[in-house]
Parts: sequence; structure tokens; C-alpha cells
Amino acid sequence: MATVTSYGATQEVTGSCHVLEVDGIKVMIDCGMFQGEEEQQNQVPFAFKASEIEYLLVTHAHLDHVGRVPKLVKEGFSGKIYATAATKDLAYIILMDSAKIMNEDFETKYKKAVRKAIEKKLQPPLYGPLDVQTTFNMQWINTDYDEYFDICEGISAVYRNAGHILGSAFIEISYMEDGKSHTIVFSGDIGNNNELVLPNLQKCKKADILYVETTYGDRNHKPLDVTIAEFKEIVIKTLKANGNVLIPSFAVERTQELLCVLRKMYENKELPKCKIFLDSPMATKATDVYCNYSQLLGSDCQKNIKENGNVFNFDALVYTETPEASKAINEIVGGTVIIAGSGMCNGGRITRHFKHRIWNANNAVIFVGYQAVGTLGREIVDGAQWINIYNEDIIVKASIHTINGFSAHADQDAILQWISKIKNLKNVFLIHGEKESQLNFKEVIKKKLNLDAHIVAFKKRIEL
Repeated sequence: MATVTSYGATQEVTGSCHVLEVDGIKVMIDCGMFQGEEEQQNQVPFAFKASEIEYLLVTHAHLDHVGRVPKLVKEGFSGKIYATAATKDLAYIILMDSAKIMNEDFETKYKKAVRKAIEKKLQPPLYGPLDVQTTFNMQWINTDYDEYFDICEGISAVYRNAGHILGSAFIEISYMEDGKSHTIVFSGDIGNNNELVLPNLQKCKKADILYVETTYGDRNHKPLDVTIAEFKEIVIKTLKANGNVLIPSFAVERTQELLCVLRKMYENKELPKCKIFLDSPMATKATDVYCNYSQLLGSDCQKNIKENGNVFNFDALVYTETPEASKAINEIVGGTVIIAGSGMCNGGRITRHFKHRIWNANNAVIFVGYQAVGTLGREIVDGAQWINIYNEDIIVKASIHTINGFSAHADQDAILQWISKIKNLKNVFLIHGEKESQLNFKEVIKKKLNLDAHIVAFKKRIEL
């Protein structure tokens, strides 16, 4: 009997980790980090023996899908890792950055703990740069879209373009049981079909069992043209008032989408005179990876390459690599657009920009991505009047805007549309979503597609 046990992304968005077992062979799909309120779960040992996992299939490079892979290796995993080449390159950047941040945070906390004689109570970082390097010295097997490959005898797989971030995929896994072939699909995160940077999500033609994300299973995004119009209005209004626009942005995909929109505004002479700062070394490195895999980008990006020789650059754009260059931005009174990480404001350079600018009513903050419960970003989105940064309470007077139409995740209608095209579908399991979102989607999928969906519970073993 084939089974799946989920060790994350169960009635929550983050921590993706699912183990498919067929005839004693254990195949893990993703090994992501918990974020927000569930962050402490990252420190807990895995609820299984890492050495028993023989294969790891990675859907994409976001931290909540790859963030615990070095921990898995530290605890004994020594098997093969499958991913697209672009996913591997992005994952290296993201995991190195994650290790750097965790270790810097630990050093800061350790110094304070020593002064209080409580250093022994501190939990060490999950992993360090050397652990990440060890992970990438293992056997990684690059997979191309639409090319079938054998994982082992009786189990094969194929990656399909998920349209979520560069290299992202949903994975179709086929296995034999009782003389019959069965197909289970793990969606990873599926894209929003906005074609700003990437081609649209591929169709899934056939599956018996589907594990599907429900991050936005309870709502629909605004249409893209409305989203871009709203974004433009806020940016132009703020800049004309000599204010500054602060955009907490994820380094991968969201940043590249914003660069495409701002570039087009610049070329169409819609932008008031300003400087646009990409203040994120990781986003800069990720943007370079996007350029290295430009053949995977959508038609608009291909047009930019043909006409201008590059995908993202334009005269008003400034990349700030060093801490000194980042700090220098704070000397500019107004007329800037600052794109900085982290996307959920739990660290990174955006927090320093908040410290210098969020108390000023002339400025604007634009959230263009999901903010998990328990993050600073969620606090601000939920209307916090004061926030604490670097142990300093700071009043929030800047205008706060949430624009979810840029989301790299499919919304309710898009998920339904994608599922509706899957033939022979018998069982649907809901993952990667907060419980309320999943309860809502469970009702909607029954009403509109007449499918019974099951909400997956943490560590619950499901027989397929």
C-alpha cells in the first residue's frame, strides 16, 4: 500500500515536507522551512529518520520548500536530489543567504546572552554556510520540463512548468501497485498566470491523486491590469509629493516582476524623476540567475532582450550591493523607490528602511506578497500603529498598501480551473494553506467540481 505522510504545510502555508512511500521506498517532496508563528518547529528534530529517505524531489527554490534541506543532510540524508537546473542555482543563493542571516542573528543574541549569563539557553543556528556547501556537494540530478525519468524500479516522475518562479515545477509521480500504474501529483506552488516574467502554468492532464496548494484558496486576486494601475497610482502620487516608496519584496520572482513594471513605467515616461534602488544582494544574485536562464522567461522578457540586450536594467535602476551603499540611501530625503528584503519583513535591509522612513506620513509602504501570521509584515498589514525594530518602538505613519494581484500563487478560481482539467482524478488533498482558507476551498471544490477534498493533518499517514 502506497502512503503519504506530511511533515509540514499542513493547515499552514510554510514548512513543505511530504514523504511518499511505495514498497518501502521513501521519496520526499520538498523540505521547507517553517516561517511566522511556526518558526520554532525548525529546531525540532525530524519526526522520521533522515537516513531512511532515499530520494528528495524539489518543486522550487523558495525557502518554505527548500529551507530545511541542509538540516535533512545534517541528520543523515545521503540520497539523490532532483530539481531543475534553475531551481538548484536559486536554491544555493537562498540557502546561503538563510545560513548567513541565521548565524548573524545568533552571534548578536549570543553577545547579549553572555552579558546576562544565559548563553547556554540559546538554540544554535539550524545550519551554517559549510552545511549548505555540503548539501550542494551531494548528488543533484537536474531535470528538464516534460522529460520523464526513473527514480528507481517501479517509480518514475516528470516535472511540469508551474509558472510560479523560475525553475518551479509541479511533479507527476507514477508508481506500480497491484499490477496497475497510479499517478500522484504534488503541485508545489502553482503560478498566477500573469505572464509578467514567466510563461503560464502548464496544464496537468491526468492524475489519480492530487496534493494541491491552497494559499489563496479562499479568495481571488484583482485582475493584473487593475493591480498594475493601483501600483502605478501609489508610486506616482508618493514620488510627486517628494516621498519615498518602500517595497518589502521577495528576492525571487516578485522582485523581477516589479522591475519589469517599473521599467515599462520608465520607458513610457510615467515615472516622476526618481531613483529606484534594488537594495538586496540576494535579489541581485537571483536576477542574474533569471538572466542566465532567459530562455525560460515569457514573451515580454524575450522582447526586452531582443530590443535592448537585457531583461531588467534601465537608467533609473541602481543596484546597492554593499551595506555602505544601502545606508547611503537614507541620506536621500525623497524621490526614491526602495525594493528590499525580506519579503515578510522579518529581517534584512527593509527593516532599516522602516526605521528611517515608516514614521513619515509622506512615505508609502507597498506590500506585494503574502505575509505569514507572526511576521512583522503581517503586523503592519493588520494595522499596527507601532512596530518594534532594533529594540526601538517606532510609530507607523506612512500609508500602508496591500496589492495582492502580483501574487505568484494561483487564486481560488485559477486553482479550480487547473484542477478541472485533470482527468481521472479520484482524491484531492489540501496542503499549503491556513485552515480557514482550506475549509473554504473544500466547500468550493465540492460545489463547483463535485470533488471531495481532504485537509491534510500534520504527521498523519494517508493510504492512497
